[in-house]
Amino acid sequence: MTTTASTGIVNSLTTGRLPRWAPWLMLGASWAVSSAFFALLAAATSAEFNIVLAIFVGTILFNIVIFVIAYLVEGARQARNRLVTSLVSTAFIIALLPLISLIYTVVASGLVRFDPLFFSSSMRNVVGEGGGALHAITGTLLITGTAALISVPVGLLTAIYLVEYGRGALARAITFFVDVMTGIPSIVAGLFAFAFFALITGDAGIRFGFGGAVALSLLMVPVVVRSSEEMLKLVPNELREASYALGVPKWLTILKIVIPTSIAGITTGVTLAIARVIGETAPLLIISGFATSMNYDIFSDRMMTLPVFVYNQYAQPGTDVQVYLDRAWAGALTLILIVMALNLIARLIARIFSPKLGR
Repeated sequence: MTTTASTGIVNSLTTGRLPRWAPWLMLGASWAVSSAFFALLAAATSAEFNIVLAIFVGTILFNIVIFVIAYLVEGARQARNRLVTSLVSTAFIIALLPLISLIYTVVASGLVRFDPLFFSSSMRNVVGEGGGALHAITGTLLITGTAALISVPVGLLTAIYLVEYGRGALARAITFFVDVMTGIPSIVAGLFAFAFFALITGDAGIRFGFGGAVALSLLMVPVVVRSSEEMLKLVPNELREASYALGVPKWLTILKIVIPTSIAGITTGVTLAIARVIGETAPLLIISGFATSMNYDIFSDRMMTLPVFVYNQYAQPGTDVQVYLDRAWAGALTLILIVMALNLIARLIARIFSPKLGR
């Protein structure tokens, strides 16, 4: 509250206002109190500390605290405004709780075997402790990389055709089949790849990495087509028309103007497509199979991947179950880190190659 000595006028615009940092302080204090309470409860009952429940209860406590303090300091109207704002924030936090729980569980359980041995050895001749996932990491990178090499050119060229050239029944048919492929179950892609290569080779028990790459590419292509198509549509027609007015042919306009303008969005779409398939297990179980040794040749023999490795360690533990579970959690953590690295690389590429806007 501010007053003047001569007139005694009170400036109500500066009275009863909480500082901007007050809600954040209340939120942090509420989380701290809730976490301390549940930590003490877990210690007293020998139970596991539940971070998700602590954050949820702390957020509810924050809603109550901010309403009461705002009512006492700022009045009823501002208190209701802050309460509604905090409820919106609460909905956002609740939506993030599954992600927080997932990351916390995977990191806490995966760090047990997140050691150099895990990344430098395979499961060859290992039946108990030790061993690692080097063969699975190598298989994941080889199969997913091959799937990307197949899917990205096909998907991008299809999107270019639909946006720049496609007219009539053929374009409508391609769009329809892309929509259908977007919703096919992943195991169907694995069955298709297995049947396709079994018919070609005549080997009813064929298992090899390239078949897994083909199966994953069936899942990647529609995602690449859809994302690239939307990005190409965002390129202003004025850029195309300016290029045509200068006598540049259409194919060169697409190559030099359209694609560079939309490269940031296309890169993001490709990354999303890779993240979509890198964790697939069902198609790789069918066509790539299991392996315990290193295999660098995707065109011969079985090849292990990280999702299949995690499934195998969890579903078929030996006598010491915890050892297998630790390897499974470490494999899941590695898979999450690979997806995170792909997203960071995509953002970096998008930042480098996106058109620079200036005056």
